[in-house]
Amino acid sequence: MPTSFRNSLGFAKKPENTRVVVAMSGGVDSSVVAAKLHEENYEVIGITMQLYDHGSMIAKKGACCAGRDIHDARRIADEIGFPHYVLDYESYFKQQVIQEFVESYTNGYTPIPCIRCNERVKFRELLDMAKSLDADCLATGHYIHRVVGKNGVELHRAKDLTKDQSYFLFTTTREQLDFLRFPLGEMKSKSETRDLAKRYGLAVAHKPDSQDICFVPDGDYARLVKRIKPEALKPGNIVDLQGNVLGTHDGISHFTIGQRRGLGISGFSEPQYVVRIDSSNAEVIVGPQSALNTYDFEISNVNWLGDLPFEGEDSINVDVKVRSTRTPTPAFVIPLGETKAKIQLIDPELAVSPGQACVFYAQDSPRVLGGGWISRKNLNTSAKSVN
Repeated sequence: MPTSFRNSLGFAKKPENTRVVVAMSGGVDSSVVAAKLHEENYEVIGITMQLYDHGSMIAKKGACCAGRDIHDARRIADEIGFPHYVLDYESYFKQQVIQEFVESYTNGYTPIPCIRCNERVKFRELLDMAKSLDADCLATGHYIHRVVGKNGVELHRAKDLTKDQSYFLFTTTREQLDFLRFPLGEMKSKSETRDLAKRYGLAVAHKPDSQDICFVPDGDYARLVKRIKPEALKPGNIVDLQGNVLGTHDGISHFTIGQRRGLGISGFSEPQYVVRIDSSNAEVIVGPQSALNTYDFEISNVNWLGDLPFEGEDSINVDVKVRSTRTPTPAFVIPLGETKAKIQLIDPELAVSPGQACVFYAQDSPRVLGGGWISRKNLNTSAKSVN
């Protein structure tokens, strides 16, 4: 074998001598990854994590890692012919993801549990499990592109930007990237993935994609908060930017920054939006859309994947996304330490929300440079009275 030989996963050995643990959620993406690698003669081991009560979710559309999905993952492994294990991480998932989700809503933040799940469960616990099985790597069905650059491994957006999941993977570290593989990152479209699923004869080929948050498939976040922390849903006032009481509410967990519908107030010459949530006083502050314009804010817990050190007072020119559905927009990142930074946007963004992620991209490039969590403190908008 030539010394320059590399298999499709980047290892200098034959696929049959390469052990791969595949994270299988029971959906079409991870199932295709497992089937594809098995077809290429890799030694595949499938692992599915049970993350919450499968009994309550067995018939829910949009859920994953529970009930029907565990059955689907096991069935795929049995039909193709590779080992498959189900690991019970229900208690850990509740502690590391669900509890923080509830606390975030209680404190007026807009959380993103999918990022925490990747960071704390899949890319920590599952990655460690893969290493304990003497695997060469952990492969997932995420739409993200892993590139080996001149200074080491890099994270890039997926070829199919409509399915790109880089926003949800910004906390991935270089050490983790060394061990991770994302075989779907170069797919041109989701239809290409489904075509592969049909070719492999997978029963999940037409299975719909998961929707919303897996453990809240009906989207009723407030009901989850009420069930886990009922004392958090205390009533309060809805006020304008000057503090005038406009109405009342049954709990701040019913609201998010930028929300327009369901406020229960009327009689305004222009639409009113939630511009801030004051958890200490149980107040929901509303105002016109212009009050949502944000030019600068601070972020914490920065994960930096750039080549140069994240330090100094010089600003870094990047593109940023402040929500998963946003298009990257030009901005300056000013480091305030190893894990904190100030973001200055060239053009204002609407409804920048504490608890959401701000993800950095190299300008005119698909490369992901990391990101951080938008802080509640020092969140400044163009409407000075919001502060």
